[in-house]
Amino acid sequence: MDLVSRVQRLPIGKFHYTLLWVIGLGWMFDAMDTGLISFILAKMAEDWQMSPTEKGWVVSIGFVGMAIGAVFSGGLADRIGRRTVFAMTLVIYSIATALCAFAPNLTWLLVFRFIVGLGLGGQLPVAVTLVSEYIPAQVRGRFIVLLESFWGLGWLAAALISYFVIPQLGWQIAFLIGGLPAIYVFIILKKVPESIPYLVNRGRIEEAHALVQKLERQCGVEVIQQIEVKPVASQQKVSFKQLWSGGFARRSLMLWLIWFGIVYSYYGIFTWLPSLLVKQGYSIVQSFEYVLVMILAQLPGYVVAAWLVEKAGRKATLAGFIGMCAVSAYFFGQATTVNMIMLWGCLMSFFNLGAWGVLYTYTPEQYPANIRAFGSGWASAVGRMGGIVAPLVVTHMMVIPNGFSHVFMMFTIVLLAVALVILVLGEETKGKTLESIGL
Repeated sequence: MDLVSRVQRLPIGKFHYTLLWVIGLGWMFDAMDTGLISFILAKMAEDWQMSPTEKGWVVSIGFVGMAIGAVFSGGLADRIGRRTVFAMTLVIYSIATALCAFAPNLTWLLVFRFIVGLGLGGQLPVAVTLVSEYIPAQVRGRFIVLLESFWGLGWLAAALISYFVIPQLGWQIAFLIGGLPAIYVFIILKKVPESIPYLVNRGRIEEAHALVQKLERQCGVEVIQQIEVKPVASQQKVSFKQLWSGGFARRSLMLWLIWFGIVYSYYGIFTWLPSLLVKQGYSIVQSFEYVLVMILAQLPGYVVAAWLVEKAGRKATLAGFIGMCAVSAYFFGQATTVNMIMLWGCLMSFFNLGAWGVLYTYTPEQYPANIRAFGSGWASAVGRMGGIVAPLVVTHMMVIPNGFSHVFMMFTIVLLAVALVILVLGEETKGKTLESIGL
């Protein structure tokens, strides 16, 4: 039995759950950092008397960094290792976030936010690739959705920090708190092993074999002494051309369209929710409270998606959740009372974040091991371009009459288009091993 198959046959146990929570907490810190700026911006814009364009660039410059970080970290992870890049990106965005607290002006803030983006964008595709390569096919989708659920916890942490810290101590302290996750890198280096497919692909066979034997002992299964290796991909060299050759072209097109649309809508909606609600006449504290409740609605969305992704499959679950998010976004834009805003805001949050969980499951399943992190990184990078555009579009649309309604009508159309792309171009990958999918 070859090394990758031996990893796949391991029974789900302590190792898998430890991997989930250790990587998950790193994911949570990524989300916390991403969420903090949306709350900080509502107060910082008042203190610095920022124009709508300046506010838009504070958000968009982070996405410029995220797009670049996603591309380079994905390729780097396929060369020097998933674990190394995961740890490195955590340190980068944490330190840069803390430096934002000391920014003397907007220019320096934009520089630091760009560096934050490099780390944030680089971490997520690498994290999901690493976890995907250790989880057996029959439960892989469920584990990846559960991993993505830590994103909701991160936004919840950002909302709580903002609610209790910003009104009392100021937004600079919130940035400093966002720098604390750098300490967590020591836990990652101690608890997270390197990817077996990566080690095999780079010719580090003895190291991979020793690691597999260690996992076999931990999981209480027969420890196999003989080394058998099957190539996990036909090429070691990583190139952009591979993403658009043969059957991968359709998959790359599909992923790029999905990622652009979902990132455009997600960050256009949730990054600006506090500011949008303030503009609608609610106080900063009220808007924080409303968004906090909407973020809580994300958590059951992950649970339902984690169940459906292995029952109904990736394609139906992803298209269904995005379609329902489109419906919720439309009615949210038409809401005129607090109760309606909360109802449709919670549903929008429920379906949008459930869809994210499925997307992170679906993306690495489209590519073989030698370009898995690279391909996932490029899909994420194209998505971040949507994140660059969305804040600028929203800030300009909000100044026109009935801007709030128009913004959410736009997001409805984008989300419906994404659901259609999935139905037309998507292939079902439920229950398949990563190696068979990549062929």
